[in-house]
Amino acid sequence: MKRSAVVSTVLLLAACVGVTINAAMGDTEKSEVQAVERAVLDYCEAFYEVKPEYVERSVHRNVDKFGFWRQGDSTDYHRIPMNYEQLHELAKVWNAKGDQVNADTPKKVEVFDVLDKTASAKLTAQWGIDYMLLVKYEGKWMIERVVWQSHPK
Repeated sequence: MKRSAVVSTVLLLAACVGVTINAAMGDTEKSEVQAVERAVLDYCEAFYEVKPEYVERSVHRNVDKFGFWRQGDSTDYHRIPMNYEQLHELAKVWNAKGDQVNADTPKKVEVFDVLDKTASAKLTAQWGIDYMLLVKYEGKWMIERVVWQSHPK
């Protein structure tokens, strides 16, 4: 019983701190977080909606992406590197048949940190989890580094 009360109190305090932080955030900070979030969503939606132009507006041409993919029930991960051109081409075909996503497919963005020039975020998507580093170029947030893996079992 005591443990339950402690856990409830901690969760309540965490929720209050989150609300306080969000309430204390200025409009400029909120708009920067939203801009980072939009860049990450553009990246995800490029694949989900077969819109490679979303890659063009959210991913820097110097992007360095690599991940660890495993097929089905396999326990073996394969390291897959990808550059901008490969990412752009993949966005043209990944969901071309419309069978990769549905209404329940995850598309969750968590923005961890936003500074004046750099930001970090996490995307949970159909293929797995992507950790991203973004850089602000000429006033626009662009994804420059991505490390990802398939969903863990």
